[in-house]
Amino acid sequence: MPEEYTAKQITVLKDLEAVRKRFSMYIGDNGVHGLHHILWEAVDNGVDEALGGHCNHIIVKISKDGSVNVEDNGRGIPVDIHPEEKRSAVEVVMTVLHAGGKFDKEAYKVSGGLHGVGISVTNALSEWLEVKVKRNGKIYFQRYERGRVVSELKEIGFTNETGTIVAFKPDNQIFPEINFDFNIISNRLQELAFLNKGLLIELIDERGDQKIQFKYDGGITEFVKHLNKNKKILNEKPIYITKEKNKTVVEVALQYNDSFQETVYSFVNNINTHEGGTHLIGFSTALTRAINDYIRKSKISSIKLSGEDTREGLTAIISLKVPEPQFEGQTKTKLGNSEVKGIVDSVVYDNLVNYFEENPSVAKQIIGKAVLAAEAREAARKARELTRRKSVLESGSLPGKLTDCSEKDPVKCELFLVEGDSAAGTGISARDRRFQAILPLKGKILNVEKARLEKIFKSQEILNIITALGTGVGDEFDINKLRYHKIIVLVDADFDGNHISCLILTFFYRHFKQLVERGCVYIAQPPLFKVIKGKTYYYAKDENVLKNLIKEFGENVVVQRFKGLGEMDSDELRETVMDPEKRVLKQVNIEDTVEADRIFSILMGEDVEPRREFIQTYAKQVKNLDV
Repeated sequence: MPEEYTAKQITVLKDLEAVRKRFSMYIGDNGVHGLHHILWEAVDNGVDEALGGHCNHIIVKISKDGSVNVEDNGRGIPVDIHPEEKRSAVEVVMTVLHAGGKFDKEAYKVSGGLHGVGISVTNALSEWLEVKVKRNGKIYFQRYERGRVVSELKEIGFTNETGTIVAFKPDNQIFPEINFDFNIISNRLQELAFLNKGLLIELIDERGDQKIQFKYDGGITEFVKHLNKNKKILNEKPIYITKEKNKTVVEVALQYNDSFQETVYSFVNNINTHEGGTHLIGFSTALTRAINDYIRKSKISSIKLSGEDTREGLTAIISLKVPEPQFEGQTKTKLGNSEVKGIVDSVVYDNLVNYFEENPSVAKQIIGKAVLAAEAREAARKARELTRRKSVLESGSLPGKLTDCSEKDPVKCELFLVEGDSAAGTGISARDRRFQAILPLKGKILNVEKARLEKIFKSQEILNIITALGTGVGDEFDINKLRYHKIIVLVDADFDGNHISCLILTFFYRHFKQLVERGCVYIAQPPLFKVIKGKTYYYAKDENVLKNLIKEFGENVVVQRFKGLGEMDSDELRETVMDPEKRVLKQVNIEDTVEADRIFSILMGEDVEPRREFIQTYAKQVKNLDV
């Protein structure tokens, strides 16, 4: 007899209960990302006030107890009674999903919060939240606990200022670890300060007595200079474009450097549109058209440049203010407004044409670099064709050194990139041949930060990786052809191993970024030590773990040090690196693309001085140095 299914089984989640029950629908997860998401919702309210010209100062304070305080000097959330809800507007904003002034274009012409879910979600997922509003010459206060009102809105003082202060403590019933990351927060706040010219943002961390301020009167031109700080510049003064057209404000800053990388970030209403969209298409089309038109008019060259050629060495920020943004894509960070493409295209094209005519010496430098890029692209095409023909003539299209697995489903397959033939040999013995493939790498691979694509095609080790992955590279890249959904970097746990790992990660970040973004790239964690006590043994990944084991088990203990992967036998390698049930892998991800680009440029770029400064700054933080 089936269970009775009646109206009694229909559950109604009232107020913010749904948010607490299904928090992942609103903030993604209850880890690092989700924890910081509820902070961004509070910060966004102040930034939206700044977008409207009502706020020029935001303070974010992290307290020792894990709570956060966000203060702005905007207009202050309205405190009068909402005509439909019959309670104060503050309470409505804090307790009702999708409630706020951002849906009314009289209150906010543009806002970034529309893609989010609002401060009410922060309230729902906090142990407690307190709001103070400075408005109408008075200070108003209300407190909530886990989204529920626990005190009525009341007047607690007088003031000549306006603004809103939101203090909250994330709920440990939702978040297993409450630890706000100073670097994640400071990077995002700096980005917001760049995007909102003249806005002062302060970050105070009472846990470690850290304080930092961001204010950029130059706005996104200073953003571009910041990104190019460690690079050699072609045009000393960034090209700056700004214009309002059909109620959409277009703001662009661009500057070329002598590298081979493209660094272009696009934003809409302060939202980082990671997946691009119509505004990015409009910009790229205009840039390519303007440069090719100048080449034709000036008769500099007979070559026709591709978009990829014109963007080599380009650093650009595209920032739009759009009244009704339509976001799409996997993470809702791809702009879909069709009309925006034409707006950006015409604004950027007209301004670039004028700039090139007024600055012919800069134009020739930029075009000269683009022409070299086109020639290098043609050389890379020929090298690629040669490689393709060579592989067809050989017994198979996979590199000869690859020991492949039998499984054909890429989702189940793992590719180990192993340092050295000796370690690879051990890996072949230790692996599960059904789903684990081994590709040995000989020494340190080419530093791709300093090389164009045609030079990369001359590197046999990199060619082996590209061929094994199966996706192609550059404009031929197709992620659907990926042969392994786990790519695991396996190198010695020493200084040289770390250097090789860094070279491999640079290669993936610059040429296979999608694989990193999709979480396909991992770093294995082979141990440095094996601790034996009687018939039992333990592995220690570093000296700190070793010291703890010795302290726990006393002196009868035998310590074996692995100087490299080659010193481990197949059983040891299987237990620590290959066996999915026992191993520890570090997944490589990109929390902040701007910061990631900066670090790769410092560590792997041509300029030595920034690298020396970086080493001197962080040398004291090194805990385990193997020399």
